Amino acid sequence: MAETTAKQRPGANMRLIEATQYRLPPAAVVSILHRVSGILMFVLLPFVIWLLDKSLTSEVSYSAFTSVFVSGLWVFPAILVKLVVLALIWAYLHHFIAGLRHLWMDATHSVSKEFGRSSALVTLGVSIVLTLALGFKLFF
Repeated sequence: MAETTAKQRPGANMRLIEATQYRLPPAAVVSILHRVSGILMFVLLPFVIWLLDKSLTSEVSYSAFTSVFVSGLWVFPAILVKLVVLALIWAYLHHFIAGLRHLWMDATHSVSKEFGRSSALVTLGVSIVLTLALGFKLFF
C-alpha cells in the first residue's frame, strides 16, 4: 500500500491555535468585531447604568462624576473609568458603523467580494479614527 502524503484537512478536532493561523478577510474581521462589540456593550451595561445613576442622583454625585472626566485626574480609578468608557466608545462606534454597513448591503443588494472588502475596510477605518478622536477628547 502506498502512503498518502497529502496534508489532512482540519476537521472537527481542530484546535484554536490551528484556527489562528488562517488569514481572515476584512469582512470576516468586521463580522467578528461586530459580535465582540455587541457582547462588550451588553456586558458593560451595568457600568453604563451606574454612570447614569452617578450623574443623576444629586449635585454632589454629579460633580464627582464630572471630576473624573473634566479635571484630567491621573489617579488609578479615574484612568480605569476612562479606559472602560473608551472601550464603550469603540464598541458603540464599531457596532453602529458595522450595522449601517449591513443595512446598506441589505437595502442595495450589493453583495460582492469587492464591495465586502472595501466596505469592511471603511468600517474599520472610520471606527478607529472616530474612537481615536473621541479618546483624545476624553483623555486630554
